[in-house]
Amino acid sequence: MVMYTCSARHAAVNSGQLEYTSWMPNFPSSMRNPPMQTKGLTTLQTYMDTLPDVKTTCIVLLVLWTLCREPDDRRPLGHFPDIHFVEEGPRRSIEAFRQNLNQISHNIRQRNKCLTLPYYYLDPVLIENSISI
Repeated sequence: MVMYTCSARHAAVNSGQLEYTSWMPNFPSSMRNPPMQTKGLTTLQTYMDTLPDVKTTCIVLLVLWTLCREPDDRRPLGHFPDIHFVEEGPRRSIEAFRQNLNQISHNIRQRNKCLTLPYYYLDPVLIENSISI
């Protein structure tokens, strides 16, 4: 559960944030006017007046871009640069885990070939081994 929470779940929740939130109408960081209370009364002008100003939008985009950057010491899921286990049993488990990840990655890439809009956020190759700060 810890491995899932710190890797795949984190990737599922956070990996697509920049793509979704970088178009400000999807994720306005602030609103200059309260939302309309009655349907059908919104015009393009009232909608545009509600969205944040350019400066606020740029600041939020900079923060999102900074948070979504890949770390310099990126470690993909299943790769352990430090050798903590030298016994045969744990090493076999790690190798089996890597083989499962390779199969999952292969399946995702095959599925994405048929999709108009591929979903690659949970490809093990793109998931961090663990969350880091």
